[in-house]
Amino acid sequence: MQYRKLCGEKVSILGFGTMRFPILDKNQKFIDAEKAEEMLDYAIENGVNYLDTAQPYHGGESENFVGRYLKKRNLRDKIFLATKLPAWLIKEEADFDKYFNEQLKKLQTNYIDFYLLHALNARSWKTINNLGVFNWCEKKKAEGKIKHIGFSFHDSYKVFKEIVDAYDKWEFCQIQYNYMDLTFQAGEKGFKYAVKNNIDVIVMEPLRGGQLAKEPPKEIEELWQNFPLKRSYADGALRWLWNKKDVPILLSGMTLMQHVKENIESAKKAEVGILSEKEIKLFKEVRKAYIKRLPFMCTTCKYCEPCPQGVAISSILGFYMMYRMYDDLERSKSFYNGFIKEQNQADKCTECGECMLKCPQQIEIIKWLKESHKVLKKDQK
Repeated sequence: MQYRKLCGEKVSILGFGTMRFPILDKNQKFIDAEKAEEMLDYAIENGVNYLDTAQPYHGGESENFVGRYLKKRNLRDKIFLATKLPAWLIKEEADFDKYFNEQLKKLQTNYIDFYLLHALNARSWKTINNLGVFNWCEKKKAEGKIKHIGFSFHDSYKVFKEIVDAYDKWEFCQIQYNYMDLTFQAGEKGFKYAVKNNIDVIVMEPLRGGQLAKEPPKEIEELWQNFPLKRSYADGALRWLWNKKDVPILLSGMTLMQHVKENIESAKKAEVGILSEKEIKLFKEVRKAYIKRLPFMCTTCKYCEPCPQGVAISSILGFYMMYRMYDDLERSKSFYNGFIKEQNQADKCTECGECMLKCPQQIEIIKWLKESHKVLKKDQK
């Protein structure tokens, strides 16, 4: 296992994300404890020393499971433990302590190594900021209950920059970053801005939920054949990140023992600067080939929003683009039906055309909303 410095701590370059454990009876709340423990045992025996969990993972059961596991194996003080404040649930100042204390109890610990303000966006950020979250964080650090404070992020670069600039004591942040998502959410600009401000970056979704690990469309597979060293798609995507000196750690949510073993093998060989100029150029070509598959290019600037009817335009178009780009219909359908409320789905469009007048990309939004709903809406009974 390779190690790098995160907030001054020596962490494994591969962190174990605990949101995709194997489950029983197709129910996210029922973690297959035997298989999950076996996977964690193997990972830790092979040098992984960072576990990442959160309040909503596995329907609220991930923290419970991780807490039981660490106690059972007597590993708490040998592992860096990360969990996150559910920012979207915070309604009043007392909620900070309420959820934090619940998490300590679930995790059977009296301190958290890396504590994140979870999934910050413009709305949740404004709420917790107004309630004095920084004062609360500093109090917990002074009490020794939090060692390092950071945030995870899901919004635009503009919001990311605002959050970074608002607090001069951020130690780290967690963003979605991979060779495809250079302009998505915080993206490459956010990555560089964090580094410039001496904020360490934890990378999440290095494989886009597995989309960069599966066999790609034919024209992209042909590009992969040009790489001088033959690697799996997952190994290539991970190496692209570890090639950068400013990536101390990336998180992988692993579901099978095979995933654990393959990722650890990749981590053993990872080095800064290991990719050749030819390989870096080929990754750019692969990205361009994926983008070429799109019938339109929504940059999620959100100029089209708010929609008078409440349609979640940019999110819907994003899910449709994901389907067209990666040939991953089931994942896009699950996102559309799982994250977009019925009243905000594409069939609520009245074709007023207001969004199209505002779109700087001149996308035929009405047309593509109709197509998105037709393709992504779950089958009617």
